[in-house]
Amino acid sequence: MRISVIGCGYLGAVHAASMAHLGHEVVGIDVDERKIALLSSGQAPFFEPGLPDVLASSIASGRLRFTTDFAAAADADVHFVAVGTPQVADGDAADMRYVDAAFSTLLKHAKPGDVLVGKSTVPVGTAARLAEQVESTVPGATLAWNPEFLREGFAVKDTIAPDRLVYGVPAGEAGERAARILDEVYASAVATGTPVIVTDYATAELVKVSANAFLATKISFINAMAEIAEATGADVTQLADAIGHDARIGRRFLNAGVGFGGGCLPKDIRAFSARARELGKGEALAFLTEVDKINLRRRERVVELVREEVGDLEGARVAMLGLAFKPHSDDIRDSPALDVAMRLAEARAVVTATDPEALESAAGKAPQLTYAASAEEAVRDADVVVLLTEWPQFTGLDPAAIGELVARRSIIDGRNCLDPAAWRDAGWTYRGLGR
Repeated sequence: MRISVIGCGYLGAVHAASMAHLGHEVVGIDVDERKIALLSSGQAPFFEPGLPDVLASSIASGRLRFTTDFAAAADADVHFVAVGTPQVADGDAADMRYVDAAFSTLLKHAKPGDVLVGKSTVPVGTAARLAEQVESTVPGATLAWNPEFLREGFAVKDTIAPDRLVYGVPAGEAGERAARILDEVYASAVATGTPVIVTDYATAELVKVSANAFLATKISFINAMAEIAEATGADVTQLADAIGHDARIGRRFLNAGVGFGGGCLPKDIRAFSARARELGKGEALAFLTEVDKINLRRRERVVELVREEVGDLEGARVAMLGLAFKPHSDDIRDSPALDVAMRLAEARAVVTATDPEALESAAGKAPQLTYAASAEEAVRDADVVVLLTEWPQFTGLDPAAIGELVARRSIIDGRNCLDPAAWRDAGWTYRGLGR
């Protein structure tokens, strides 16, 4: 099929490359000339495992190209809108300017029979509003909403072989046709039995934000238990193992630590709460405010642990292992690791940080930190080591060897990903969260 992807950021670039990999003819469109130039040369503007290979092969095949010219969308029959919905500067709501601008410009080039597909995470009610605009501007075109469920670090796999597909479509023949076309777009996944849920606009919008709200709640729940564990001497990791054996609960997303971050969970739960308030149902999602507070408290707890280890933070030499919000990503948006590093620097600690992929982006946001190319360089002469992103390069460190480089053998495991016994046997003071 002939596909256009509007917006070539994280979501759009991955979607465009993956659709071309599946055999479709794809044009990616974005207003950012630098981004388009990079993508056109086969280079990803961000780190995502597997994306460079898919980009290169799809461009070489002739099935994928990138441009800043919106008119290129006129040749496509299916148009995916994948622009960002960041949090507004003066509140919790989602900033819809980019979505609205993308659809307004796209509609100048769409034609009857086209299917316009929203992939951005938006407040419930957005699709119904945009559907009216589509129908009045290009009669015969149809809007569908197809939320994404990508995990950073696994985005290519999640696009090519998703665990489910959700289509929000209008009632009647137009919606049935849109669903059939989306089945053709995702034919390889449909053929292997991937569950397909065809529903209305509002449900499709709510699926994405509800999933994120649930995951955020599960993480904050176990971090709340970590607070209780710290007060009572319990071990939250063993607690999570025990309750995770209950099939109704499950073990995934029960890893206590410094909490969640990134470009999705924090802003999405805030926007979801804001939309609930607009609908007069704020009390239904009041618990998400506490979920957010618990999450942010864990960052301050790490700062407290550092202070407990070194005393006065001023002049203390802190080695920070990790800057991205999660491993296998260079994303520093709302990163707990970078946030903690900046808080420590504000308290006049001397922070030396390292990350396998996020050094450049972190340096642009936090020039007050010192950056090191490796863990060994970062920990040299440190008074305390803080691990906040569970990269394999950090979790696999030899505590005895690293111990020869530091000034004091003190480590704070902000992800509870190390073996406490191994580090203590090597002479380290080990501090975990909730342990």
